[in-house]
Amino acid sequence: MSEQPEEHKVVVRDRRKIDPVTGAAREPEPADTAAATGAGDQPAPQPPALDEAESLRAQLAERTADLQRMTAEYANYRKRVDRDRVSVVDGATRTVLAVLLPVLDDIERAREHGDLTGAFKSVADQLEGVLEKLGLRPFGTAGDPFDPMLHEAVAHRTSPEVPVPTCAQVLRRGYKHGDRLLRPALVAVADPEPVPPPAAEPVAPSDLPGSGGDVPDDRIGDADRAGPAGATGAAGGLDESGPPGQPGGGAGD
Repeated sequence: MSEQPEEHKVVVRDRRKIDPVTGAAREPEPADTAAATGAGDQPAPQPPALDEAESLRAQLAERTADLQRMTAEYANYRKRVDRDRVSVVDGATRTVLAVLLPVLDDIERAREHGDLTGAFKSVADQLEGVLEKLGLRPFGTAGDPFDPMLHEAVAHRTSPEVPVPTCAQVLRRGYKHGDRLLRPALVAVADPEPVPPPAAEPVAPSDLPGSGGDVPDDRIGDADRAGPAGATGAAGGLDESGPPGQPGGGAGD
């Protein structure tokens, strides 16, 4: 048997709110109430333009922070490179100056002996001027206070004319490059004379031990210790040994 298609039932609903027969207001059906309630709970869709503006603001803030961070890193990198460049240049300059210090010592000795004349003097003056422009500074003269951080003492002597240790003679000048010490100065140091101790006060004879007429026991001889008894004993011995008829002879009898 061939199956007959099911017939679709047509349902007609009267959604009029007023009954046409009685004229009274009708109560809404439960299905209509649930549909109305569900439609009211759904949030209203926001326009897409607001979401796009917020996204653009967030991207702009992120790109701005990245740019500021990269700018600070680049500034620090430039400062570090400049500092390293200056350090390398100063190190190379100090190396060259240290090599030329013996030449300056020879020029100084020639100047002291009066041999720095003529063309040699002109060349020496130009060399010292160039080295001074590079930051080389000599130091160390007679009369300067002795500083162990700048001077190297090779001799010491005392002098009553100086209140503190002083450079009495400079044997070799020292040199500095900026704040860095290239070579200390060799000097002979004059130290102040030591202060003599105060003189002892003289002691009166009355303050000496045993000064009241008392004689120490070690100065008393055996005869002094014997006294009169010793003398009597000695005399009695002579009387006893004497011949009869003399004083003391009766004792012999």
